[in-house]
Amino acid sequence: MLGFAGLDNKGLEGLERSLETVLAGRPGSQTIVKDPFGRALDVVSTNPETPGKNVRLTIDHQIQANAETVLQETVRRWGARAASAIVMDPYTGSVLAMAVAPRFNANRFPTTRPDRRRNRAVTDTYEPGSTFKLVTVAAALQEGIVNPSTSFRLAPSIKVSDRVIREAHSRGTQRLTVKQIVEFSSNIGTITIAQRLGEGRLASWIDRFGFGETTGIDFPGESSGFALPLDQWSGSTIGTVPIGHGIAVTPIQMARAYATIANGGVLVRPHLIERVDGQPIAAPKTRRVVSRLVSAQMLSMLRGVVLEGTGTEAAIPGYTVAGKTGTAAKIDSNGRYSTSRYVASFVGLVPATKPRLVVMVMVDEPRGSIYGGVVAAPAFSEIARFNLQHLEVPPDAPRTATRR
Repeated sequence: MLGFAGLDNKGLEGLERSLETVLAGRPGSQTIVKDPFGRALDVVSTNPETPGKNVRLTIDHQIQANAETVLQETVRRWGARAASAIVMDPYTGSVLAMAVAPRFNANRFPTTRPDRRRNRAVTDTYEPGSTFKLVTVAAALQEGIVNPSTSFRLAPSIKVSDRVIREAHSRGTQRLTVKQIVEFSSNIGTITIAQRLGEGRLASWIDRFGFGETTGIDFPGESSGFALPLDQWSGSTIGTVPIGHGIAVTPIQMARAYATIANGGVLVRPHLIERVDGQPIAAPKTRRVVSRLVSAQMLSMLRGVVLEGTGTEAAIPGYTVAGKTGTAAKIDSNGRYSTSRYVASFVGLVPATKPRLVVMVMVDEPRGSIYGGVVAAPAFSEIARFNLQHLEVPPDAPRTATRR
């Protein structure tokens, strides 16, 4: 994240590069008239030096260090290719930690591969899988198409145009409420909700949540991800995008989307710079996306994910937790979804009764297990537990709460 400077002390990557002119200042100079022997005769002009400015980041170094440690252990444990984690204040957009693994030694940057140096949390895109179901369900709630208790009779599979889509885990025909669809991450249920919502409205809500555009975070090289324009949707898109396939996002975009639910429905701009020479940076602009009622309904359903759904491994004794698991196959070189390469993720809000933090964990190509609830949720729990204790957030749930 910080990046590094070259031998000439000029920033080459990361914040060192984007803040080069702020940190370095400007050297002073004089224009002098000399005689033929090189002796100074007169000072024609003087340009005083401009000292570099002090920049204070929003990063909490203890939260950052812990996130890095947990990520390193997660990558080691699951033999993963890489991992990212973000800790963010959902009300201000202040990023308290932005960690990636594997790490690299900035003192050895000339011999480090470029892919090891980039900040994956803002530059890398991936298909989010079920964590994206938040957008589909929140949109339907806001449009008044469903409420948490609306129920659907769901078959084991659903045909959308030329595709047959099934649940991640085989089930028979069953009746589920919207709340249960979220808790148990039902693909069929989410697609059914999306079909009621319709292509046009779903595409509009994807835009409102900020997907397909950069978040505006003050870090160089941010990717905008990719959201397919409505006029390019095929007949099967309404069966894939609602469950987080056929759309590319960044970890910071997903963290921001969940922050919108945590703070009562307002989209904030994530940022890393807090002050320059003691002067606070102007508060980023915000805009309302969903109502307080809808954000409260979503928060309640996301809490159910951790209490009795797919995210029980994210639980933290003494605290309420809300969140969502995600598992998505990656695209192989032949253009087909892989049967061996996956991204596992979990995005959570703590404490769920009044969220102070959004914590996002994404693990790229884990081995042994591919599921967000197994791979990423425990890492979330470790990171979030430390953060709550470090920030002295009072417990809001009985200490008897345990993970299943």
